[in-house]
Formats: sequence, structure tokens, C-alpha cells
Amino acid sequence: MDARSIFTQLDIPRRVAQLDLSLAVVAEMSGKLDTAAHTYQALAVDDRLSRRDRARARLWVGTALSKDGNHDYATRVMQAATREFEDLTEPDDWSVAHQKLALARRGVGDLTRALYFIDIARRSGCTDSPMQRVRMDTAHGHILLSDRATRDDGLHALDQAAGTAAQYGLVHQLRSIEGVKASSEGPTGLRQR
Repeated sequence: MDARSIFTQLDIPRRVAQLDLSLAVVAEMSGKLDTAAHTYQALAVDDRLSRRDRARARLWVGTALSKDGNHDYATRVMQAATREFEDLTEPDDWSVAHQKLALARRGVGDLTRALYFIDIARRSGCTDSPMQRVRMDTAHGHILLSDRATRDDGLHALDQAAGTAAQYGLVHQLRSIEGVKASSEGPTGLRQR
């Protein structure tokens, strides 16, 4: 018997919803972006979750959409989540939302806004944990790699993130960093100045 069915039998709906949220994260990390986005969307309005968890679900709707190439709509969804985190006075989540916004704007080639959002995230975010440092450095490096003028800075940021990821055994993040580097090789995806 799995944990979800146990919490269902025990009539603990909040735990069931939290498990559903965790399962959506797993689906997203497995590349099932459409499934994850739909689950996040449903959970973003699910009263079984706390207001903070609903805002996170909304942010993750945007993340899945952005990963799937729907950057403009993802930006609108993420901005709504960002306002929610501000209302909730959740500075770490607010910072992460700006990091995600930066990547969505990078996805449509809006590097000016991408740099603006990543700068906010870097100035305001908590980077106490290795995971947070790796995510922030990876996002920053990804944006910098998108412009020939800042490519070397981007590679440096990604190397720094890779070193931290390797040191702490963050295998998924290490694969992501390598994927960003590989996708940036050659002239595609780079803006000239």
C-alpha cells in the first residue's frame, strides 16, 4: 500500500494533496511536462493545500509551461505567483519566482528582462543551501550563455555550479548543467552584440 492511499484511508486530505504536489514534481523532472502542468494547475486552486503551497503550484505551472516552450503564458502565471509570495511575505519563494521568470524571459530571447529578473533573484534570495546556490548559478549562467558578449561569464557560472553540484552529489542538477552547456555549443541560441 502506498503513502497516498494510507493518507486517503486516514482521511488526511492535506497530506494527500501534498503528495499529489510531490508526484507532479516527479512527473516534471521526468519530462512529463503536460501532465505536471495540469496537475499543478489543479493544485493551485485546491483548498486542501496551504496558500503558500497553492502559490508554489502556480509557480510550477509556469515552470512546466516554460520548459515546454510556452514562455509568454508561463511568464504571466509566474508573475501571479510572485505577487502571491509577496502578499504572503515569503522572500525565499519570491526570489525563486524571479529566478524562474528570468529563465522564461530568456526562453523568448528577452535577455534584458531575463538579466533584470535574475539580478533581483540573486540580490534577494537565500543561497544557504548547496541546492539553492547551484540553481541560482545555473540559471544565471544559462542566461549569460545566451549572449556572445557574456558567454565566458556564463561558462564560469556553470562551472561553479557544476563544482558545487558534484561536491554535494546533486546528480540531477549536474545533468541539467551539462545539458545547458551542450545546448549552448555552437552559434545557435546566442545573441550577437
